[in-house]
Amino acid sequence: MDVDIIFKIAAIGILTAIVGQVLKQSGKDEISTLATLAGLIIVLLMVLNLIGDLFNSLKTIFNF
Repeated sequence: MDVDIIFKIAAIGILTAIVGQVLKQSGKDEISTLATLAGLIIVLLMVLNLIGDLFNSLKTIFNF
């Protein structure tokens, strides 16, 4: 596993936090919540892709 994926997830988290705080300060709480939710969905899709790769490699290793 590369360390790059951890840095990507951290970067998305930091970017989402900054965007969320800026939107909250400007009084757009609903859009801030949607931006945070979008960041969460992006990270979850990345993690699901990694889990799928893990199961495919396990299937290959154990010849299922």
